[in-house]
Amino acid sequence: MNDTLESLERGFGRAMAWAHEHRRGITAAILTLLLGTGITAFGVAPLAPDAADLPRRLIAEEVQPLPIDEQIEALNDHVLELNRNDLTRASDTADTLLTRLGVTDAAAAAFLRQDPLGRLVLQGRPGKMVQATAGELGQLRQLVVRYPAEKDTQFSTHFTRLSITREGESFKVTKEQAPLAARVRLGGGVIHSSLFAATDAARIPDTVATQLAEIFSNEIDFRRDLRRGDRFTVLYEALEADGEPVTWNQAAGRVLAAQFTNNGKTFEAVWYQEPGGKGGYFDFNGQSMRRAFLSSPMEFSRMTSGFAMRFHPIHKTWRRHLGVDYAAPTGTPVRTVGDGVVDFAGVQNGYGNVVYIKHGADRVTVYAHLSRIDVRKGQRVEQGQRIGAVGATGWATGPHLHFEFRERGEQVDPLRVARSSETYTLSPAMRERFLAHAQTLKAQLAVAAAQQQLASAE
Repeated sequence: MNDTLESLERGFGRAMAWAHEHRRGITAAILTLLLGTGITAFGVAPLAPDAADLPRRLIAEEVQPLPIDEQIEALNDHVLELNRNDLTRASDTADTLLTRLGVTDAAAAAFLRQDPLGRLVLQGRPGKMVQATAGELGQLRQLVVRYPAEKDTQFSTHFTRLSITREGESFKVTKEQAPLAARVRLGGGVIHSSLFAATDAARIPDTVATQLAEIFSNEIDFRRDLRRGDRFTVLYEALEADGEPVTWNQAAGRVLAAQFTNNGKTFEAVWYQEPGGKGGYFDFNGQSMRRAFLSSPMEFSRMTSGFAMRFHPIHKTWRRHLGVDYAAPTGTPVRTVGDGVVDFAGVQNGYGNVVYIKHGADRVTVYAHLSRIDVRKGQRVEQGQRIGAVGATGWATGPHLHFEFRERGEQVDPLRVARSSETYTLSPAMRERFLAHAQTLKAQLAVAAAQQQLASAE
């Protein structure tokens, strides 16, 4: 028996010695076995004792608050500031503006009346964004005013920041240009009377409404086709100044995607730009929304006379109107509806100041009664480029644009030509990437539509 035990001990000792000498190989073999059999997780038993078996002890200690006098002194040392935001009004004076902002400070009001830069707060157009910081007694500590940058700088991409800060008994004023920041927003609405009324109710900028009318103009006549109950959802860029949404219409960003349901039929649009190419709007299947010709030579405007018979306001007789008239104030920009070359730019009989643009061999567009002409004969122009401004020159009883579309010398209905004109296509190489982009935006529009329906139900 003893010999057997001694033999086992000697064998075990030799095995341990061999294992120690070849420990790396043994470890590798074990790992290979584990990986080969698909074992990817294991547990290790805790070496610490069970917490339930440990002794427990309750410690109670009285906490003494700070003396009331020290608390009151700390509150007295705290600086109280009141912040309020508002917009300037046409009727504002320095006193009424500061009062509305919760500021009671005769020195600050005098500064706004007397300082050359301080007077800019109330000069110019109303609607400037004003943010006031006042002390506990109403004295002004800082006034920050934000408004559009001057047109001779970066009007659409920057804003002006005017800051007035109290320094002791005086004020320091600075004026600078700062870039606007773009933020993506979702919105939607229901048509009850007009597109602009619906976007106003949804707090969507007017320029977004104008873009919607422009994007879907070849499918929807926003002057005649809108129906009560039509719906829209839109994903757009909202520009901000120092984190505050801007209130001036010129600073609204681009529509990124939209859906518009008109009379039960839904139209879709997604903004997409190929690398190195021009951006444009496409439907969710990749079909371009852009056609060879725009439906109107002006952004959203009111048609006063269509391509039909009418009673002539000057000749006082019924005549066939071989064009389309758009009512708009003098100076409203006029654009070319398609790519082409200026064939004539000057004065011509009853047309007054007029521009003819040739599109290919047999198509010409005419823009009459202009107050100014911004192109010259022989100049090449691109679709949407400004060529002049609305006026009342020639045989005109008031400011408006007379627009004609001629094919082979004959006047035709411009709206019919625009809707039937050829579209631009997306290159096959970019189609797959576009479809993935469009699906992402479509999902976001679906969220906006769901929220809109939920709000309508409530």
